[in-house]
Amino acid sequence: QVQVVESGGGLVQAGGSLRLSCAASGTIFRINSMGWYRQAPGKERELVAAITTGTRTNYVDSVRGRFTIFRGNAENTVYLQMNSLKPEDTAVYYCNADLIRASDLTSLNLFGQGTQVTVSS
Repeated sequence: QVQVVESGGGLVQAGGSLRLSCAASGTIFRINSMGWYRQAPGKERELVAAITTGTRTNYVDSVRGRFTIFRGNAENTVYLQMNSLKPEDTAVYYCNADLIRASDLTSLNLFGQGTQVTVSS
């Protein structure tokens, strides 16, 4: 079974930092991209940052310059370093992986269970 699991959320004061971690597990043929989404209460889920198989990254304007997405030593891991956090960053953050399952070469787009990030003012 292929799945995505994230961790690292928590409560932090405005101006503080957090790092989120994510790993895709299972028998994977190829990971095309990984990224982070977030959903605040009453709002739609939005893409925060993404990284492709290479090192190409993209960010939503509201986090550019404050957040950094990067891969770990293992190709199936990705991190989101969040600095200068603001109360409006409060949301449930979801890791996402666009990948191909090795068993049958099926393309999958998976989300983790989510991790809460709360920024107090």
